Amino acid sequence: MHYHNYYPVDVVNGPGTRCTLFVSGCVHQCRGCYNKSTWRLDSGHLFTQQMEDRVIADLNDTRIKRRGLSLSGGDPLHPQNVAAVLQLVKRVRSECPDKDIWLWSGYLLNELSDEQQAVIDLVDVMIDGKFEQDKHDPSLVWRGSENQVIHHFKNL
Repeated sequence: MHYHNYYPVDVVNGPGTRCTLFVSGCVHQCRGCYNKSTWRLDSGHLFTQQMEDRVIADLNDTRIKRRGLSLSGGDPLHPQNVAAVLQLVKRVRSECPDKDIWLWSGYLLNELSDEQQAVIDLVDVMIDGKFEQDKHDPSLVWRGSENQVIHHFKNL
């Protein structure tokens, strides 16, 4: 997997202060997407074990009170990203049990493969659905267009 950007301190992509990883690769390629540079699977940087370790270390760094991890993109549920994302969320669950995990995907919850669902089974919140420019509403919280749905799976 490649990632396009990583923000160890982010207050925009989910509630509270978070670590946010923008993975590379998106098959949806929505018209009006604000993050077109993440569409190619090979854009950005290789997501290495060292980078995974850094995310875990940042989540556990007590100098900044972080609420959790946000996964966006591109699309974390792109078939070529699922294995690495699953490994990361398993580590977060194991090593950072007090942190929540939010995930944005163009895939719909009811259309996921078994592998994609395995990731979702470990996250707290999923925002699903492609960005639809004709349904764009800048007043929406945590989503870009009215068709996108926020699914809360765990009590936050």
